[in-house]
Amino acid sequence: MLTYRPGGTFAHRLDARSKLVCQFGFAVAAFAGPTPRRLAALSALAALVLAAGRLSPLRVARSYRFVLFILLLGPLSAALALTPPYVEFSRAVGPLLAIARVVLVLAVAAVYVRTTPVRETRAVIQRYVPGRTGQALGVGVGLTFRFLPVLRRDLLTVRDAIAARGGGHRSVLDRAKRIAVVGLARALSRADRLAVALRARCFAWNPTPPEMALSARDYPVLALGVALALWPLVI
Repeated sequence: MLTYRPGGTFAHRLDARSKLVCQFGFAVAAFAGPTPRRLAALSALAALVLAAGRLSPLRVARSYRFVLFILLLGPLSAALALTPPYVEFSRAVGPLLAIARVVLVLAVAAVYVRTTPVRETRAVIQRYVPGRTGQALGVGVGLTFRFLPVLRRDLLTVRDAIAARGGGHRSVLDRAKRIAVVGLARALSRADRLAVALRARCFAWNPTPPEMALSARDYPVLALGVALALWPLVI
């Protein structure tokens, strides 16, 4: 699973706000209309974004492999039929274009997650979403980014433990049930420990945010995000 890693790449040096605006504009441009020409241009831009964060496309594909598998079921089911012709690839073109835009947005989002500290994301949310709503969203995003990788490691540990004890001979349903039960128990236990840790550390709804300032390199990224958001209106 992709998580934040400190680094000195171009994407790391950008302000979280400019990256969010660019990511939002990219998503708007991608979902406005999945034409081959537009997807080709956005693919080139996504490749530049990955290069800016020094993130390998293979690493992104491995992190989203289950999502990609589910997405590919759409074109596959569209191409197959129970009556002749049983396979017609032309029916899969539309679904393929539709999922291609999702893959591109996921790639850009992966760069943001990889290069942006969680506390900066929380600070942006609490700064621009007023009141308790912004505070709750900021806390939720921060805990989600920190908690999900831990839960994933727990599930992988449970899976490996079952395999080490000869669980490979059990049915898929039995293994899934065991992983779900033990994983849920560990998640609840970690939630209790997290609540105690937050109280012990005098958890604050409105902590002192990190210093954030736009630099000269952020303004072209902001302009790109706005241009991408307006692109569907112009073309």
